[in-house]
Amino acid sequence: MFNTILAACDGSAQSEGALKKAIELARLSGAKLLILTVYRHHSMIEASLSMVQGTKHATPDQALQENATQIADAARAIAVQGGLAEVRAFVRSGQPTRAIVEFARKHEADLIVLGSRGAGSVDGYFLGSVSHKVTGLSPIPVLVV
Repeated sequence: MFNTILAACDGSAQSEGALKKAIELARLSGAKLLILTVYRHHSMIEASLSMVQGTKHATPDQALQENATQIADAARAIAVQGGLAEVRAFVRSGQPTRAIVEFARKHEADLIVLGSRGAGSVDGYFLGSVSHKVTGLSPIPVLVV
């Protein structure tokens, strides 16, 4: 049925539900599972507006990358606990919709699975949700959970 399934994870409850569905589909079809967590680049303008500078990270991007890595690692652990042997997790920076679609193309995924609503901010209300945009831009099937 599927050879490579891409699960886009952002740490939200909807994302975890989508991950569990992707795990189930990967088990049923014998597909390999790729997990992708995308974080948005933190602009210097946003950084200059921040009143509190953390001591752990030199830049906001480092903090965002660390958080995204933790989300991806936790998702991979869930997949392994779910019985999948062939699962890999990745972290990318950029605009989530484009990053997901491009990653799926580059890794020859034949299905993208993602949550209907994620951990996004008010941007989703003005710009449209990531899941909605991915379904419009992706040349491969997208399962929105």
